[in-house]
Amino acid sequence: MANVILGLLLLRPMSLYDLVRAFGAGVSLFYSASAGSIKRALDDLVARGLVDVDEVRPGTRGRKVHRVNDAGRRAFEAWMRSELTEPDAERAALSRLYFLGLLDASQRQGVVERIRRRMEADLVRLEDLEREIDGVEVPVHLAEVARFQRMTLEWGMAAHRGALSWLDERLTP
Repeated sequence: MANVILGLLLLRPMSLYDLVRAFGAGVSLFYSASAGSIKRALDDLVARGLVDVDEVRPGTRGRKVHRVNDAGRRAFEAWMRSELTEPDAERAALSRLYFLGLLDASQRQGVVERIRRRMEADLVRLEDLEREIDGVEVPVHLAEVARFQRMTLEWGMAAHRGALSWLDERLTP
């Protein structure tokens, strides 16, 4: 979440209230967060020296405005260029894709390639699992459970194939 907050603050300086609204206005499509979790992450970014807090603006009822400093920008760019190691591949990919326009054009393709590698690796793991369960005998009383579990696996494979196709159509030179 911290990197998503850095990305939002790179778009413009914001108060906590502005950040909560920004999550609700678009980021929540791929990354849900409560106001409390956003505040904790923002406070941590300030404590780590990645975000500065501007003095309260007159007439804003004590709102503090947060902005990314040079260290925060470097941390954000390093995250954008890093391998996708987060457990949720889709959220990791969409978080980077959402902010891809903040990177120099020369750096964007590398991000897309890392997203693609992660999707391919996860798809291979799902296909391996499919082959593994093909040989498993399911007890009759669990046949319906197994059928829906198999559908879940098929959904995951289709989602990864769809993501790879989407990347190829739109972002691969």
